[in-house]
Amino acid sequence: MNLILFDPEEIQHDRLACLRDPRRLRHLKEVHRAQVGDVMTVGIRNGGIGRGELTLLSDDEARFTLDDIGITPPPALPVHLVLALPRPRMLARSLEHVTALGVKEVTLLHTRRVEKSYWQSPELDPAKIHEHLLLGLEQARDTVLPEVHLAKGFRPFVEDRLPALLTGRRGLLAHPGMPEPCPRGLDGPAVLLIGPEGGFIPYEVERLLEAGCTGIHLGPRILRVETAVVALLARLF
Repeated sequence: MNLILFDPEEIQHDRLACLRDPRRLRHLKEVHRAQVGDVMTVGIRNGGIGRGELTLLSDDEARFTLDDIGITPPPALPVHLVLALPRPRMLARSLEHVTALGVKEVTLLHTRRVEKSYWQSPELDPAKIHEHLLLGLEQARDTVLPEVHLAKGFRPFVEDRLPALLTGRRGLLAHPGMPEPCPRGLDGPAVLLIGPEGGFIPYEVERLLEAGCTGIHLGPRILRVETAVVALLARLF
C-alpha cells in the first residue's frame, strides 16, 4: 500500500481523516509498522494526493492530520478496456493490474469461451470489485476509481454498445494470428478488446472486425490473459 486512500466520508473538518477499515489498519501495523508521528502519503478517493501525519493508532482506529492534499493524481490511460470475463482468480489480479496502470474504463464481456459459471463468481460482487480497484489505486498512488461495466451478451454488446465506444476512438482487437503487430505509443484514445483463455471464436473475430476494429497481435507466443493485458497496455501507451 503505497498510498493511504481515504473515502471522502472518512474526512472530518477538511484536515482530519479517520479510518476503521480492518484491512488498512492491519496493513499500517504489519507492513508499514506505523507509529504515531509518522508522515505518510495519503489521498482522497477521486481527489488529490498529499501528506498525512498519523496522530492515533489503536486496534480499531487510525487518525491522520492531513496537509496540502493538492497534488494531482497520475494521468489516466486514454483507453476503454473490453476484457472477456476471465477466471475468478485471474479477474481479481487483472483488475488490480489494469487499475495500477491507469485504466479508468473497463467492460467485462461474455464470449463463447467464457464459462457461464464465471458470472456467478463472488468476485463479481460490486464490493469485491471495489476492493480490487482500491488495491490497484493504492499500489500506483492514484485516487481516481475506474468504472467497471458488465456485458453478459456478446451480440448486444457488438450491436448496441460498441459503435458508441468506437466513436472518436481507435478499436484494437488483440488476438493471435491477426495481421498487424501491436502498435507502440498511441497518441489518441482507443478501445482495446482482449479475449478469454483460448481466444475469441472465429465468428466473434469476424463481427468485431466488421464493427471497425483492427486486428493486432503480440507475436507467436500465447500468453495468459493477465500477462497479455499488461503487455498490450505497456506497448500501446
